[in-house]
Parts: sequence; C-alpha cells; structure tokens
Amino acid sequence: MRKQTFKIFFLIAIALVVGACSGDDNNPAPTPDTNTIAKSDVISTYADLVYKNYQDAFNGATALKTAIDTFIETPNEVNFEAAKTAWKEAREPYGQTEAFRFSDGPIDDNDGPEGLLNAWPLDENYVDYVAGAQMSGIINDTESYPTIDKATLERLNEVGGESNISVGYHAIEFLLWGQDNTDPSEKIAGQRPYTDFVDGGTAANQDRRRAYLSITAELLLEHLQSLVDEWKDGGAYRATFSALDEDLALKNILTGISTLAKSELAGERVFVAYDNQDQEDEHSCFSDNTHRDLRLNLAGIANVFRGSYSSVSGPSLEDLITEADATLGAQITAQLQAAEEAVNATAIPFDFAISDAEERPKVLTAVNALRALGDKFVEGGEALSIAVSSELPE
Repeated sequence: MRKQTFKIFFLIAIALVVGACSGDDNNPAPTPDTNTIAKSDVISTYADLVYKNYQDAFNGATALKTAIDTFIETPNEVNFEAAKTAWKEAREPYGQTEAFRFSDGPIDDNDGPEGLLNAWPLDENYVDYVAGAQMSGIINDTESYPTIDKATLERLNEVGGESNISVGYHAIEFLLWGQDNTDPSEKIAGQRPYTDFVDGGTAANQDRRRAYLSITAELLLEHLQSLVDEWKDGGAYRATFSALDEDLALKNILTGISTLAKSELAGERVFVAYDNQDQEDEHSCFSDNTHRDLRLNLAGIANVFRGSYSSVSGPSLEDLITEADATLGAQITAQLQAAEEAVNATAIPFDFAISDAEERPKVLTAVNALRALGDKFVEGGEALSIAVSSELPE
C-alpha cells in the first residue's frame, strides 16, 4: 500500500514539473518592475525648478525696479544706462520661464498674468510719442488719462487690440530704448535720450513718463510675486499640481515645452518675423535683445527636459523617456542639441538675422530644428502612453 501510494505521488510530481516547464515556455511568468525613474520624482523636480526660476525672475525684476528708481531720482546718462542693463539682466531668468506656459498652469490660465508681463508686439504710439507723432500715447494724453497710476495702466492693457500693450517688460523696454528706427544693417538699438525723463528736457510730459516707468516696474514685481506665491511650497497651484494624476501632470509639462518649441518659438516668435522681414514682429525690437529671448526660451525648454536649472537638479523627462525607449530618448536629446546649435548660429541682432540675405538661411534652419524638436517631444509622450499636443490653443 505504501509503495502504491509513493508511486502515485511520484507520477503526480513528475506531471507537475513537466507542466510547470511547459508553462514557462509558452507563458513566461511576469518579471519584477525594473523601472528606476519614478514619475512622481520627475514631477517634483519640475515643480522645484519652476519655483526657483520664478523666484530668480522676481529677484531680477527687483533689481530692475531699484535701478529705475535710482534713475528717476537722479536722471542722468549713467543711471539711465544702468537701468537698461538691469532690464536685460532681468530678462535672463524670465526668458527661461516661458517653458512653463501652455501647460495649464497659473501663468496663462484665465486669470493668469502673462498678458501683463510679456505681451508683444507692442504698438509704441499707444504708450508714448513716436516719430512723426510727438504727442501720441497714454503719457501725452492728459485729457483722457489725467492720472498715471497702477489701476489705469492695468485697465488699459490690450484694450482695443492685442498690440495695445500698456504694461510689462516690453512697455518698460520701449520707455528705456524708444523706437529702433535705424536700418538693421547698422546693428543699433533704439536711441531714446535720457533727457526725455528730465524736466524741461527733450520731450513733453517728463513727469508722467517718470511715473509711468516707475509704476510699470512696480506692476512687474507684483505679477511675478503672484507666480512665486502660486509655486512655493504650500502655494495654491503647487498644491493643485502635486495632486494631479501623474500622467496628467506629465502631459501638461510635455505639452508646454512641445508647444513652445514648435508653435510659439519656431512659429510666432521666429518664422513670422523671418517671413515678414520686419523687426516690428520681433520679440524685443526696441533693445535689439531678441537674440537673447530666443536662446533663453530654448534654454527653458532644455531645463525642463533635462530636469536641471540653477541649484535644482533631479529625475527628468529625459530620464523617464529614455528608460521607456532608449532609442527615442537618444533621438530627442540629439534633436535638442541640434536646435541649440541652430539657434545659437543665428546672427545678432535678430533684425539683422532676418533681413540679411546671407544670414536668413540660418534662421530658417533654426525654425525647422525647433519644429522637429516639438514633434519629438510629442513622440516622447507616446512612449509614455501620454497624448501630447504641440499646437497653440485657440
């Protein structure tokens, strides 16, 4: 009886072993998850990066406000040049924050301050005098606008048309440089004299011009502070963003940089000006600082993709996509580098780059490289099973 029982047990054991081996051949057991990049860590890196970048933009605007106040108190050539230098320095961090747009964040939602910060192109005669119209603009219209104050300037922004921009970086830029009326081949920015701000100087309503410049700089600080507050630890949008489904958060991040690369930067900011050969279509046309705008916008895209900005560094989209598809990850990295090389190769200043026959092909090369980069980011989303758009919202 024991021998028979043992034999039965032996045959059953063999059958189980054979069955197990056969199952391994046809339906391999699932392997443990080998992913080393957590989506939550990528999202956290992004949030830290956004906060730090906006904080730097706020600090730059603070230095700009200080320089402007110094000039207004003591309006001379030295202080005027210092204010213009401070404006350019303030643009360095802000230009990189453009990578946070188009991502369903607080910068350009329904209540967002984007239009009060960086709207362009600006119709100069909406703000101040221009060649051939010495009494145009809000500054010189003392009857319609007897008082220059924050409420008035904010209320007038984009009233009657998108180019009727009254506040923000480019309003300050125009007040500091004035129109750029020289030929692009001369490579000279606007030449507004500092005496436009001096009592009895070169233009009427100097006191109103000083007030306008100071108030616009103050508004710049207020709107940047609102973004810092939204993204800080415990901030309203930081909490909302951290609570999003991980794939939705990644979709927003990727949509932001793909849209900026392909549609906004390649299209609106470069190709439109290239196609029209008109410096009025460039981003910072008064100061001839557009070449920095383009490079900084792309730097912001690179920061987000690589997960690195200033003191912030961590798991990135580059890591996450490369882990999902190593070949595609390498392709996106290569395309980003190609775009950086193409943009850096465009001539300085930008109005010369779009008007000179020998330099124009380099601009078109940059456009195509940026468009290809935006498309690659969309592919990166597909590798993560996330639907990403690179088109501007209507």
